[in-house]
Amino acid sequence: MARSAEVKALGIPMGVPWFQLQAQARKHGIVACSSNYALYADMSNRVVEVLSSFSPKIEVYSIDESFLDFTGFERQGYTSYGAEIRQRVADWLGLAVCVGIGTSKTLAKLANHCAKKSHAGADGVCDFTVMSEPALVQLFARIVVGEVWGVGRQITARLEAMGIKTVLQLRDANPETIRSRFSVVLERTVRELRGISCLDLQEVDPDKQQIMSSRSFGAVIYELADLEEAVASYIAKAAEKLRAQDSLAGAVQVYFRTNVFKPEVPQYQRAVTVPLPDASSDTRVLTQWALRVLRRIYRPGYGYHKAGVTLMEIVPKANQQFSLFTESGAGDARAAKLMGALDDINQRYGRGTLRLATEGLDRPWQMRRGNLSPAYTTAWEGLPVVRAC
Repeated sequence: MARSAEVKALGIPMGVPWFQLQAQARKHGIVACSSNYALYADMSNRVVEVLSSFSPKIEVYSIDESFLDFTGFERQGYTSYGAEIRQRVADWLGLAVCVGIGTSKTLAKLANHCAKKSHAGADGVCDFTVMSEPALVQLFARIVVGEVWGVGRQITARLEAMGIKTVLQLRDANPETIRSRFSVVLERTVRELRGISCLDLQEVDPDKQQIMSSRSFGAVIYELADLEEAVASYIAKAAEKLRAQDSLAGAVQVYFRTNVFKPEVPQYQRAVTVPLPDASSDTRVLTQWALRVLRRIYRPGYGYHKAGVTLMEIVPKANQQFSLFTESGAGDARAAKLMGALDDINQRYGRGTLRLATEGLDRPWQMRRGNLSPAYTTAWEGLPVVRAC
């Protein structure tokens, strides 16, 4: 999921299964750590808390990236302010971060890339606003166009076919031509590279239009009952997120597959989406429909390696539209109270404290995390211990 610079230098690609790297790991001393989602989320929240003290306007873009509006801080100087942010995060949280500064979100994102790669700036801070136009031209001419935010592989290939291979060439391209051949989104990217801000900060996270929950199994499973437990568990996680944004799902997708990294074993994979009679956020209702789909597409005799669910056609709860034959009333109120109690208990005592019996107890399919680092900030047993000798 993530690689250090040293591992990248060895030519190890993203997403390669760990079992395929055993020989290289022994040869080069590669160390692998299992994903520690609770620790990542907690540290991310702490970073955001620190960043919020530097600017009242902040957009949390992802678990490890945020945009800040520096309007009004011109007198102090953006570069010194970026250095102060970087030092504060290092002192308070022990994390190394890079800061990119630009007159648009796309330029700030690109400046952050330059800070990480040491293309420009110093001490992890790159400020495009203090660089001269000739210096920017020289820098942008060295960076491939695929490094621009939102320019993926397919768009990169099409741009290169047009002779646009660098950031400079994309910045200097005709916006109208880019719009006609690609989209208004890429046209905005061109204008953002020119320093024209086209993307506002989203200080409030928009509601998700799809909610997915999936994991690889800790061991290959063959029985339908084990698959049912896993799917029910994933539905419970997705439904909790759905209720947190006060929304309802109008469709459920279920998918599973065998291990694609072992082509010598029989392969089978399916994904089926079913529309719901009425949009719902009730874990019991969503689980019922998901298991119906699972039982219909399950095939015995295969070793299943991964499964997942996706809640789709999400709408705000306030916009719920009932079918002609739906009877709404006391039953809906009781269901809402039950789901509220479920979420409150799990939030207070930990996820999974209260759950449907369908989710199982022993869970032999649960993801393996044998190389898990301590949960230093989220569990008492993860706290470092000092012993006197």
